Amino acid sequence: MNNRFNLFENQLAARFAKRFAGAALVIQDSPLPKSTQELVSLRASQINGCGHCVDMHVKEAAAAGESAVRLHLVAAWRESTVFTEAEQAALALAEEGTRLADASEGVSDETWARVRKHYDDDQTAALVTLVALINAANRLAVITHQKGGSYEAGMFAATVKS
Repeated sequence: MNNRFNLFENQLAARFAKRFAGAALVIQDSPLPKSTQELVSLRASQINGCGHCVDMHVKEAAAAGESAVRLHLVAAWRESTVFTEAEQAALALAEEGTRLADASEGVSDETWARVRKHYDDDQTAALVTLVALINAANRLAVITHQKGGSYEAGMFAATVKS
C-alpha cells in the first residue's frame, strides 16, 4: 500500500497543514502535562489504526523520557498499574472521544467527572481539543495512507518552525 496523496506537496493542503500545526502548538504550549498529551495522542492513534501517528507519538514520548513499559501498556491501560488516576481519566476521555459513534451518550458523565477531578479549566480545554485534533490528524493520515516507521523525534517541531 503506497501513499495515496502527499498532503505536503499540495498547495491547499500545505496551507491547511500550517494552520493545523498552529492549533497543535496551542495545545503543546498548554499546562496539560506533555506526557499526558503523548499518551492521549498515542491511544487515539492506536484506536484509529494510524501507523504514522502511532510512530510519531511513541518516538516523541520516548525522546521526552517516557518509559518503554508505559508506552507498551497504553493499549491496555485499564489492565496495568503504571498510569496515574489523572492519566487514566485522560485515556478514558481519549477512548470515548475517539469512539463517539459507539456510545449513544458519547463521553460518559463518569469519565467527564474523572477528568474534571484531575484537570483545571485550561488543562481540560487542552485535553478536549487534543482529542479532537488527534482524531482529525489520524483521519488525514489514514485516508491518504501515510505510513509509520520513518518519523524521527523532533520532525514535527522542525516542520512547524519552517
